[in-house]
Order: sequence, then C-alpha cells, then structure tokens
Amino acid sequence: MRPEDVEIPEDALSEKFLAATGPGGQNVNKVATACQLRADVFKLGLSPHAYENLKRIAGSRMTSSGELLITARRFRTQEANRADARQRLAEMIAEAHIVQAKRRPTKPSRSAKAKRVDSKKQRSAVKQGRGKVSFD
Repeated sequence: MRPEDVEIPEDALSEKFLAATGPGGQNVNKVATACQLRADVFKLGLSPHAYENLKRIAGSRMTSSGELLITARRFRTQEANRADARQRLAEMIAEAHIVQAKRRPTKPSRSAKAKRVDSKKQRSAVKQGRGKVSFD
C-alpha cells in the first residue's frame, strides 16, 4: 500500500496549532505555525495486524488512550505543516499495512559444506607455508 492510497477519515483527526521554533524571524513569535495532529487509531478501521504494526512504528508517539500524536514544525506556514503532518500519518499507516514474509530456515547442502571445508583446508595450507625459514 502506498501513502497516496491511504484514506484517513476526517472524524478521526483533530488539529491544534502551536508556536513553532526554528527559522522565521519575528514571525515565529507572532504566529502559531506548528501543527499538532492527533489521530484516533480506533476510528481508522485498521486490521489487528496493521494496528499492532502501527503501535510498533509509532513508539512513544502513541498514547495509552489510542491516539497517535504527530507534531509538524518543519515549514513556516500552517498549511505546509498541516500537509506534512497528514503525509507522515499516511506514510505510517501505509507502512503498518506491509506484511513481512515469513522466514523459512534453510540448511546448507552437503556439497556446500564440503566446499567450505576444502577451502578452509587450502587456506590453512597456505598459512602453514608462511612459517619462519630455518637454514639447517
């Protein structure tokens, strides 16, 4: 699933704008441009597998009440920060939907083991030949 394909219901989101830090000169002190996006994970309608993955991906950004908190303050305008926060949420949800392939343990074949042992013996012989030379 791609981030563009993720549909997030508006009733699952709430936004709050904060005073941002960083570049912007005096504008930083006057305008609340940072966007704090809260997403109610239960209203997103995720499968149990995707929900568990999202909890792992979100880490400390997930509250105990099931809200995902994303703060965007990268840009100087509210609109850009709002779009950034929503994009990051969509990316997290898309990543949560990815199902990892099960790993099947394999064993090396008998011939692979024999080749490995032979190459070790050959290397050992090369190193044995590097001993000190005695002039007896």
